[in-house]
Amino acid sequence: MAQRKPKSLVAAAFSLSFFTLLSRILGLLREMTKSTFLGTSMYADAFTIAFMIPNLFRRLFAENAISVAFIPTFRRFIEDEQDEKTAQTREFVSATLTLVTFLTTIVVALGIIAAPLIVPFFYDGNNVATIRETAVLTRIMFPYLMLISVAAFFQGILNGVKIFSPSGFTPVLFNAIVIASTYLLAPRMQNPARAMSVGVLAGGFVQAAFQLPFVVKTGWWCGFSSIRKAFTNPGTRKVIALVIPTVVGMAAYQLNDAVSTALAGKAGTGIVSSLQYSLRLQELILGIFAVSIGSVLLPDLSGLAKKEKWDEFSGMLLQAIKIIALISVPVTFFSLSTGEDIISLVYKNRTFDSESVALTLTAFNFHIAGLFFIAVNRIVAPAFYAQGDTKSPTAAGIIGFAVNIALAFAMVTFLAKGTRAGGGIALALSVASAANTIALFAFLSRNKSINVKSITLGTIAYTIKLVAFSAAASVPVRFIHGPISASLAGHGRLVSFGIPLAACAAAYGAVGIALLAVTKDEILAVAVSKIRRR
Repeated sequence: MAQRKPKSLVAAAFSLSFFTLLSRILGLLREMTKSTFLGTSMYADAFTIAFMIPNLFRRLFAENAISVAFIPTFRRFIEDEQDEKTAQTREFVSATLTLVTFLTTIVVALGIIAAPLIVPFFYDGNNVATIRETAVLTRIMFPYLMLISVAAFFQGILNGVKIFSPSGFTPVLFNAIVIASTYLLAPRMQNPARAMSVGVLAGGFVQAAFQLPFVVKTGWWCGFSSIRKAFTNPGTRKVIALVIPTVVGMAAYQLNDAVSTALAGKAGTGIVSSLQYSLRLQELILGIFAVSIGSVLLPDLSGLAKKEKWDEFSGMLLQAIKIIALISVPVTFFSLSTGEDIISLVYKNRTFDSESVALTLTAFNFHIAGLFFIAVNRIVAPAFYAQGDTKSPTAAGIIGFAVNIALAFAMVTFLAKGTRAGGGIALALSVASAANTIALFAFLSRNKSINVKSITLGTIAYTIKLVAFSAAASVPVRFIHGPISASLAGHGRLVSFGIPLAACAAAYGAVGIALLAVTKDEILAVAVSKIRRR
């Protein structure tokens, strides 16, 4: 098989980020579509919970298995063989596809049957109509799990041979299909939430189907094997052995979402959907850079770990952390200064009114405070997976789970009741993410070959610099925001909120970039160099 010319981390991340940016923008448009049709009503809560349930299993079965186990194992098969198209490697690929399809089909069948028993966990007993509708939506969307798991498997093959663009583009198709389905089917179905649910199912099918020709082109499409071979293949047994220790940690992480959503659902109508609207804004940033860099990072770190090039390993990891810090820290400060305008510009309409804006802003301010920690976690975790260590991220996930559940329960029960519940749940997630980050760095120090001290000190020093620069860049925003907003009030959403945001962003960005340029920031210099070469 032809060898692809290797790319640097920054160059490959920029390439993938272009498609991921489109995906996140369309993901935001999908949420805007939801806000237009559903607002923060009971149907919005019902759709949010119904979509979350199969997504919990998706992250557990698909994303977890592929990123943690399949890609590193697949890379070892390729690197250990003189001829990359050996029968042994093909049998492994075929067995893995069979295993993924078989297991997810069983879970889908059980999920459809058990939906009426699962859904009441997220509500109090008085929401009979909402519970019934959520169960219907859950049954419609549960097959999405099987479709997206196959799509994740295809992504694993492509990423394993360092092809990232097709997998980066499939979420664009998914979001476009959900949006189109909502507008086309909402007038023809009982409610818009069901139209969105059908769109989710169609979008999942397209995500898998779109990647198949690219997989075939690599030469690694091998079809299915027997169920017996799927479970007995040495490669799949290795994958299972790597995945099982992470299931506890990933289950704990996903249980975080489930319990937090249940607490929100019991707190009142609109809390669940407002948290989701807030998270979508946060994930716009995470998805553009953290996921992109993490996807590019894992194969490269796996190769360096196998060759025991630990100095290069440490340098690459620190560079990745600095890249994500350069994005997440400034975005955090800007979002805290202009959050209400951001939410109003993106979501506000006749269905998503001022009350919906206030609910979402309460959650958003606390969600965005944890942006840096969540982003760093998505960068540091692949450093463990590259070494074949799945237990340390699992332990860190359990620590984060314990902190989040304890704090969220305390907040909702004693401190942040009613409309403030969303803020309390969001704060718990941010604190738990920080605890997870601390745990990951502590566990990373167990490998004495990795220069964890240098990585930690480098991360802290660079982050402190960015915090200082971001705080300085926020000062002009405070001065110009009020007068500009007052002069444009009542001129429509795009003018009233968009122009003040653009002006504030320009001032904020100018000051921040100037400070980075004056101090000759190394990461900014690398990014500018790559852009100029294009």
